[in-house]
Amino acid sequence: MQSPTRIETRIRPMIETDLSQVLDIDQRSFSLPWPENAFRFELLENPNSYCWVADADGCLVGHLVCWLIVDEIHIATLAVDPDFRGQGISKELVAAGLIALIPKDAVLATLEVRAGNLAAQNLYRYFGFEIVGRRLRYYRDNGEDALLMTVSGLGPAYLAWMQAGMPEPWPVKAASS
Repeated sequence: MQSPTRIETRIRPMIETDLSQVLDIDQRSFSLPWPENAFRFELLENPNSYCWVADADGCLVGHLVCWLIVDEIHIATLAVDPDFRGQGISKELVAAGLIALIPKDAVLATLEVRAGNLAAQNLYRYFGFEIVGRRLRYYRDNGEDALLMTVSGLGPAYLAWMQAGMPEPWPVKAASS
């Protein structure tokens, strides 16, 4: 069920006390949710991990975990509470992560997405991600393939587009020029 009115959210770094709400969202979003120890590791132990939440007055409605490995951002997981989908929260989370990590010398971003998750693929295409590969039978719950999506050419122009509110999809050709 989608919330009838657009809620105001604030994207902020995840903290340890967020974990119970993050786990709830993850369990209601995925057939293969991350266990608590995975989120705890990313939040408290992995120096390459960056974690954010979408906070609506203390009620979390989404989360994002990215890794920054040398000059590559890897979007490890992204979830929005099923009751609040369709409001642009995923777009806000992805933008916040990229805006935070591009200045740390990231020049490309990658992720895996279920081959059947067209909504997520469309979100990533808006950011200029293109399908560059397929991981056969990647998801162990049903053997579904994962599509490997990448956007390259991250830098000042891309950052300026995001900071301007991303009024239209990122032109893929602009990323390569």
